[in-house]
Amino acid sequence: MSAEAQAAASVAQSIFAFKGNRALAKQAEQFGEFEAKLEENNLLIKQRATRQQEASLRQASERLKGTQTVVTAASGIQMSGSPLEAMKDTYLNTEIDAQRIQYAGSIEEANSLTNAAMARVSGKARAAGFKMAAISSLIGGGSAMAQYNQNQTLLGQRQDAFDSQVEFQNRMLEMEQSRYERELG
Repeated sequence: MSAEAQAAASVAQSIFAFKGNRALAKQAEQFGEFEAKLEENNLLIKQRATRQQEASLRQASERLKGTQTVVTAASGIQMSGSPLEAMKDTYLNTEIDAQRIQYAGSIEEANSLTNAAMARVSGKARAAGFKMAAISSLIGGGSAMAQYNQNQTLLGQRQDAFDSQVEFQNRMLEMEQSRYERELG
């Protein structure tokens, strides 16, 4: 393969590598965005589950309070003292449990939001790496072309120097031959 063909192949290879890496960069960014959207969808699911869990807790608590009221009324005791304390404890425990559910849900939401942000950042970082690889491939192709041109220039200079040296030696031979002919003739 000639030097020109090798240089052309190197440039073509760098262009294909550039285009390939640019496509990979776009895919990496899209994949990061896809992962972020998945995490955001998971966030919505977690929020709904938290609300449902809290609603279920409150429904169970209402049933318990209703049962406590019925049992207390059936026994003929008025709602004061210990029965009222039991109702108060049920209400307070329900609120504490609801706050725990809300707190756990907020932690899961924060994790989901962080994971979504990290997915986007990670996708952009991978895309930046592929973009750098794309630029590097172009630089490599340009470098190969510059090296080829430099080699061609150097070859031309060496050829000129060789031709000049041959010309100088030919003149020297002519002068020697001329002097030799004068001495003989």
